[in-house]
Amino acid sequence: MASGKKTTVEIAGEIAEKLIEELGLTLWDVTFTKEGSVWMLRYLIDKEGGLSIDDCEKFSRGIDLVLDEVDPINKAYTLEVSSPGVERDLTKDWHFEVCKGEDINIRLIRPVEGVRDFVGELVDYKDGTLTMMIDEDVEMELKKSETAYIRLYFEF
Repeated sequence: MASGKKTTVEIAGEIAEKLIEELGLTLWDVTFTKEGSVWMLRYLIDKEGGLSIDDCEKFSRGIDLVLDEVDPINKAYTLEVSSPGVERDLTKDWHFEVCKGEDINIRLIRPVEGVRDFVGELVDYKDGTLTMMIDEDVEMELKKSETAYIRLYFEF
């Protein structure tokens, strides 16, 4: 940001760093969005080997205390802590690095030859451009900015 002022999400993420480290967790993402009349502060956490309800509870209780003490948000909000899930959104550069070789589902903002949704293996990601294999012999390269979303793909 030009003014140097941090966003609510940046502040919430920084506040969580120490607790995340203490609990051996990974902070996948933080969001602060308005849903209807309610503001939602969401922490999406993960852990190698899988996340348990106890992990979420420990983080939730701990971060609630820190947020009450620091009081960085000047409006009422609801705190939510959860796993990013098996079909997690890939939004940060490091998400793409740790998910190379995984199947992803992308939705384009504008269709290519009438198709907006693609599933394939994430092969590479550099400078906002991702490469994925759609089929054994079809490679697709596109800019992250051209997508509505990019998620891990899980076939149920």
